Order: sequence, then structure tokens, then C-alpha cells
Amino acid sequence: MDNSVYTTLNRQSGLMSEMRAIANNIANAATTGFRAEGVLFSEHVAGLGRAAPSLSMANIEGRIVSPVQGALAQTGGTFDLAIEGDGYFLIETPGGNRLTRAGSFTPSAEGELVTPDGMRLLDAGGSPVAIPPGAAKIAIGRDGTVTADGLPVAGIGLWMPAGETGLVADGATRFDAPDGIEPMENGQIFQGFVEQSNVDAVAEIARMIEVQRAYELGQGFLDNEDRRIRSVIESMGRS
Repeated sequence: MDNSVYTTLNRQSGLMSEMRAIANNIANAATTGFRAEGVLFSEHVAGLGRAAPSLSMANIEGRIVSPVQGALAQTGGTFDLAIEGDGYFLIETPGGNRLTRAGSFTPSAEGELVTPDGMRLLDAGGSPVAIPPGAAKIAIGRDGTVTADGLPVAGIGLWMPAGETGLVADGATRFDAPDGIEPMENGQIFQGFVEQSNVDAVAEIARMIEVQRAYELGQGFLDNEDRRIRSVIESMGRS
């Protein structure tokens, strides 16, 4: 197969991966705590000899999570929490602890704060955050201190990924940190708010159109190459 065909197929594969990431971003434009993702590429260049130009191929290294702050929407909910600036909540899942910016929590039957799908919110020490039964007034301070009827009962921790690997998406609003996590100091938590998705829908649609056009150009080239090769084979068969 010609090198140009190999290169185009490689390019088409990368464009499809980017299109899937864009489609996922658009689908989650209204998902609380969602952070947009982009595809990270690297380039591999190989020499083809002194008289030939080099061959460049793109490799997909993974996805990168946008750190842009989403807008804060006021809900007035006692257990709706939003983070201003950096930091993530830590929740307990069957696959291990995960980071999230989605701050819609409710007390479980046991009084522990959980996500809509039942994952427990963890405090600064890694233990579940529990609300005393019968508490009349719950207040959560900017530093994460939870008070029930004026008495401190828990401290919600904020965390950051450690190392250079960063975050790996694990579901729509949960993230794994392959290099571990570390506590974040001086985080800001707002009670009665949630963070909206940070997806810029207009920008994502514009990027989708751009990627789609690039894919169509590549497909057109492959179709032309297919016709050319078929024509050569037919000509050789007749000679």
C-alpha cells in the first residue's frame, strides 16, 4: 500500500477519535460538573532515505481534560456544593476513590452525603461525610467545614491530582488520578450552588464542522486512490 494511503488512514483514525470527543462534549453541555475533553496527539517521523521525503504519522496519546472553570449556578439546595477555582471533591466508588466537580449531594438513609448514583462523599481525612440525624440547620463554610445546629461535625476536603499524568475520565463527571492525589489548601466551596458544564457549545460545534470537513477531504482522497488502483489493475488485466 502506498505511503500516502497509510498516512491518510492514520489521519482519518485520529479525526474520528477527535470527533467522538467533540460529540461527547456536546452531549454533556448541560451536565453538572462536566469538563470538556480534547484529544492529545504526538507525531512520529520516519526517514525514507536520502532521496525521499520523511514520513509523518500521528499517534493518539490520550485525552486531556479542560481545566476551565464552569459557571456557578445558584440552586439554594443545602447539599448542593460548587468549587470556586481549583480542586475536586473526593468520592468513593466501587472502582476506587475518584475526583469530581459535580457537587449535587443528598443524605442517604444512614445520613451520609452521596452523589445521585449513591457514591459517598469523603472528608479531608478520607472518611464519609455524615450528617447527624435530627439536625435542623446544616451550614457548609467556604473552607468545607460542615456544622449542624452551630456545631462542627465534618470537614469536606478538596483534592488535586499529584504528578504529571493529570486526570483520566471515568464516566461523565468522575476522574481517576493515576499518580495519586494530594489535599488542596485554601479551597473555596459555595453552598447552594453547582458548577455547570464548562463546554462552550458554539466552539465545539464549530470544531465539529472543521473536523468533519477534514475527514471528508481525506475520504475523498482515499476514494480517488481506490479508483486509480482499480483502473491500473483493470488496465494490466487487459494487456
